[in-house]
Amino acid sequence: MLYFQRSAVLLSLAVLLTSLTACTNSNIGKSLEQSLAADPRLKDNPVIFGANQKPNSDRQNPNQSTQPTVQLPADFPKDIPIYPNAQIQEVSAATNSENKVTTRWLSSDPSNFIASFYRNQLPSNNWQVSQQPADDSGGTFIAKRNDLQLVVSIQPKSVTNAAPNQPQTATELLIEYQPNSTTTAQASPNPSSEITSNDNAPQPGNPQFIGPVQPEGSLTQPNGTSNTSNSTPTVTSSTQEFSDLNKAPQELQKYIQDVARLGVLSVESQATKNNSTATTNLFEPNKNITRREYARWLVAANNAMYANIPSKRIRLASANAQPAFSDVPKTDPDFSAIQGLAESGLFPSLLSGDSTQVLFRPDAPLTREQLLMSKVPLDTRQALPTASVSAVSQTWGFQDAAKIDPKALRAILADFQNGEQSNIRRVYGYTTLFQPKKPVTRAEAAAALWYFGTQGEGISATEALKLTQSQAQQ
Repeated sequence: MLYFQRSAVLLSLAVLLTSLTACTNSNIGKSLEQSLAADPRLKDNPVIFGANQKPNSDRQNPNQSTQPTVQLPADFPKDIPIYPNAQIQEVSAATNSENKVTTRWLSSDPSNFIASFYRNQLPSNNWQVSQQPADDSGGTFIAKRNDLQLVVSIQPKSVTNAAPNQPQTATELLIEYQPNSTTTAQASPNPSSEITSNDNAPQPGNPQFIGPVQPEGSLTQPNGTSNTSNSTPTVTSSTQEFSDLNKAPQELQKYIQDVARLGVLSVESQATKNNSTATTNLFEPNKNITRREYARWLVAANNAMYANIPSKRIRLASANAQPAFSDVPKTDPDFSAIQGLAESGLFPSLLSGDSTQVLFRPDAPLTREQLLMSKVPLDTRQALPTASVSAVSQTWGFQDAAKIDPKALRAILADFQNGEQSNIRRVYGYTTLFQPKKPVTRAEAAAALWYFGTQGEGISATEALKLTQSQAQQ
């Protein structure tokens, strides 16, 4: 019975197909084809079966914008760089008590992308960066431009509901800005005691302060009136801030800042400065330092470190001294420092019995081996050890030890014995190539001057500055 039913079904299908084939080109066939065709409206409005369908009134207009409703303030400074892939989330408008605007942003990009963006964009847009993160994992940038103070905070955030194979973190970005004048007025309860030449210069004790400590009473008297006495000379660099220290190698920036706060990194001699009205706040950390500049810095740094120990200070030469070098006459602006180093034996000359050192070549670049020859004796304060090429090669592992001047081998070996306070380790890190004839940069020279002495018996620029400030307060 079942067999006959199945045969009847197959026969009916065959008759139907034959009929359809016969009427393909007929009106009946076309009507049947249109009735069985898919609805063309589904192409533009697909329907997912099983999904909850909303009334037409609740459906989103395809032309409707999906931008966030939070908008930037109308007076948002156009000079502030905005990270391209960040969306604004919140704006805290300025209040009467604090003229500061805070904007909060969110980005799906990692924090190192955003930190790298601001590390490049701020200096290139003429912002003076006074603080920046030590690495790109997050942190705070503080910068100023004209009368605008800017703070950019970058903070990674965890995303607990991230989908599989999607980033598990987001980055929150806070951009705060306010005029410098407002900040200064609020910070200083006594406007009459402000330094009008640079209201926003960081003060001693602030990690961003750069420049020598101004002696007590040189700016204001105890009664709050200005001191106009000529007994205290005006130090221009006390209110000067180097604006390009962020260009120095990151490992050396801390050393440079500490030494600069002692006021010993003058970019020009005092005599030249007195004859010129132009001033500069550029340190140019990656520029090669000349032998003249290094002599000036070396004397100033040593004497600042040992301000209370006269026996360890380098004596400046008198104007009547017979020049040790034929190319550094008495009229040279740095004669007193260069001549003083020659008379102390820190620079080889005719005075030390070296008949080949007739010229000092003050404007020639300082080399690495020359740096060590003059700095290490001020660390050890004793006779340097006997050294050879093999001894330096075995201790330091320098592949180019044979290229080092024999006179510099003793200083380099003694520097190795100074352990973690070694100048080479502090300035150049780990290296198997010393490159003795390579010029020294300003940043490297400043880092070498950060510490004087041996392990356990020395002083750093940080400690010297604290001592100077303590004595000034007393």
